Amino acid sequence: MNKLKPGDVKAITERFCDREVLLIAGPTASGKSALAISIAQATGGVVINADSMQIYDGLRILTARPTQDDERAVQHKLFGFVSPSRTFSVGDYVRAVTPVLNELKARKRLAVVVGGSGLYFNALTNGLVSLPEISSETMHRVQAMQDQGDDLHQWLLREDQEAAQKLSPADEPRLQRAVAVKLATGKTLGHWQRQATQPVLPAKSWHGLFLAPDRATLYERINTRFHTMLEQGAMDEVRVIASMNLTANRGVMKSHGMPHLLACLRGEILLDDAIRLGQQDTRNYAKRQMTWARRFMADWEWIEL
Repeated sequence: MNKLKPGDVKAITERFCDREVLLIAGPTASGKSALAISIAQATGGVVINADSMQIYDGLRILTARPTQDDERAVQHKLFGFVSPSRTFSVGDYVRAVTPVLNELKARKRLAVVVGGSGLYFNALTNGLVSLPEISSETMHRVQAMQDQGDDLHQWLLREDQEAAQKLSPADEPRLQRAVAVKLATGKTLGHWQRQATQPVLPAKSWHGLFLAPDRATLYERINTRFHTMLEQGAMDEVRVIASMNLTANRGVMKSHGMPHLLACLRGEILLDDAIRLGQQDTRNYAKRQMTWARRFMADWEWIEL
């Protein structure tokens, strides 16, 4: 893994001048946005969002979206354009980003796609997995299985060994999805994944950078940033979301720190506990992002910023 210094941005820019798209991924708080803005400024490029939380309107602070000054410095696309009340899928993202990429290609401007959502990047570079619609009844059934003490990973070992071998027993969201797909369709998750569409980005049109700070540095950044977000008014954003009375399965409700800050607003926990739990959730998410990237982005260029 290469160590990237601030002065290396120019060298990076020169290396990728013949590409149509530069993809910048990494765990939360790794410095992705700052690097993307620097490169876009140096090339006349455009920063495009690939973060499933930064798509939502009204959560600029809590999701660490680029600031208004950042957006004035360089053009940004697909940030804060989705209502918090809306469910937004990977397929929705592909449909939104494709015309933006095509427009920039026609204008010969570098697209700097930046974010932490591995599924978004996977859809761009490997194609979109078109999973069937899973009903709320099926998801309730999966939740009931867990509530009754069923081990979802063991269930998958019996019903979908391919998925079970790929998933960690601790990766609850993906275990739930794999079980729900099998229950709803009778077919395994792998079956549906093999029906993937053609990728949006041709193989030689893009280059991928993955930012991977050392763990101690990353965790310190996460802890510090959570305090900074609260100082900047993140709790006001949470109050607005709370007033919408959204259900827990809405994407925006999964923003890091959101469940605990909501609990604090309701008087269920103290602010210090909400901060501690929010920081812990964010660190856990960063760890999952790193694990995912080692499996699916191993051929990208890994650098430390």
